[in-house]
Amino acid sequence: MRANVTAHKDYVIAKIDPRLYGSFIEHLGRAVYSGIYEPDHETADKHGFRQDVIELIKDIDVPVTRYPGGNFVSAYNWEDGIGPKEDRPTRLDLAWHTSESNEVGIHEFAEWAEQAGTEMMLAVNLGSRGLDEARAFLEYVNHPGGSYWSDLRKQNGREAPWNVKLWCLGNEMDGPWQIGQKTAAEYGRVAFETAKAMRAFDKNIELVVCGSSSPKMATYPEWESTVLDYTYDTVDYISLHMYFDNHEKNMANYLAKACLLDNYIDTIAAVIKATKAKKRSKHDVYISFDEWNVWYHSNEQDKKILGGNDGWPHAPALLEDIYDFADTLQVGCILNTFIRHSDVVKIGCLAQLVNVIAPIMTVKGGPAWRQSTYYPYLYASQYGRGTALNLAVNSPSYDTEFAKNVAYLDISAVVSDKDGALTFFIVNRHPDESIELDLSLQGFTHQRIIMDKVMSGHALDAKNGPEAEPVAPKDGQGAAVTQQKLTASIAPMSYRMIRLGV
Repeated sequence: MRANVTAHKDYVIAKIDPRLYGSFIEHLGRAVYSGIYEPDHETADKHGFRQDVIELIKDIDVPVTRYPGGNFVSAYNWEDGIGPKEDRPTRLDLAWHTSESNEVGIHEFAEWAEQAGTEMMLAVNLGSRGLDEARAFLEYVNHPGGSYWSDLRKQNGREAPWNVKLWCLGNEMDGPWQIGQKTAAEYGRVAFETAKAMRAFDKNIELVVCGSSSPKMATYPEWESTVLDYTYDTVDYISLHMYFDNHEKNMANYLAKACLLDNYIDTIAAVIKATKAKKRSKHDVYISFDEWNVWYHSNEQDKKILGGNDGWPHAPALLEDIYDFADTLQVGCILNTFIRHSDVVKIGCLAQLVNVIAPIMTVKGGPAWRQSTYYPYLYASQYGRGTALNLAVNSPSYDTEFAKNVAYLDISAVVSDKDGALTFFIVNRHPDESIELDLSLQGFTHQRIIMDKVMSGHALDAKNGPEAEPVAPKDGQGAAVTQQKLTASIAPMSYRMIRLGV
């Protein structure tokens, strides 16, 4: 099987916002407690943060991390997480039917974020609370001093403001599972007034308004149209969420689901354009895809806790999907989709970062380890920053019941804004045939391969674990650049990353 691709230096999509490779930490399961925070762990620092976990995160170079939720935020009182830890209340978390000790709050998370080298993306509660609590939280976090909330921050040990730039106006407010669910009109009005108040404090912050929780929602895409009608000129991004599953164990369908993601993004991009035209606005709104991942392996095991049949446990194991090699390929396809839509998708948050549907797992009191999905995320974050190229792809394809002409070759390309390297991210969706890749480099002077990493040859259900990580990249073989062409044999059911230098 052969595929022909053309990369031209002048055929570009957009400059990629580095925040496309962000992630998410929610007070859910073991994401915080025994995930990033475990004071008794042998690697923990004086603040209680596991340094083995931080090192794995720093290797990825996560640019931004969303916090504290997620569904959790819609019944969260941020004031519970400030002041002396011994005085903080334990609350019942209605979203995940657990108890929250509030041992970690904004001060602790900010310290962790600084250590991990990531910016904070904070969410305000527009479910059980509203405008007043949101503006108080913003003042607490960002005001230098001389006001009630900023002086309270100083009293609690933080002299300088954190100057958080990116704020989410609630979470998944269209969802019937959400505490304080609203209609699009109800939410649009509240989000507009909250945005107006927050901008009265600082007109330069960036605000994310809630879009659909999924393209399967009955209110999609009318929800986005209504919400943006209220908020368009006061927000910068509209959020989208989507999770992927393979319950039917059909790999052809599973790896084609990135086409559904394509359609989702294209639809909301069209709604944004229509709203801008309707309002005759000069303002641009982009997409913040701030929850995405594979999520289905843990569904059955979580039913007892989520159904309320296990009391209100503190930091139980929840949503702890153990990913397989098939999921690695899926994550590669999702990231390629975001790169190809980087003109409209500016922010992305892999949900989540540690233990909860995450690329990094921990054993309480034991090691931290990488899931197989860690690697496509790692490579995209490390080498996917720069300018995305608009590739011309001619590949054999297949049909599914929901998508036609799904190319067996899934590929994206980025020209680095750091060293000028040209990186190709490649997935072969075919179950048993290699793809002989012939890639024309037009206008480029890149003549050598500086890195070639491949994940292939694994059983689709192969997994990593705390004892061993067998599903990991190896050096690729056989790729070559001659006469401004890159040639390579892309193994069936494989992920590959090839970097070219001048």
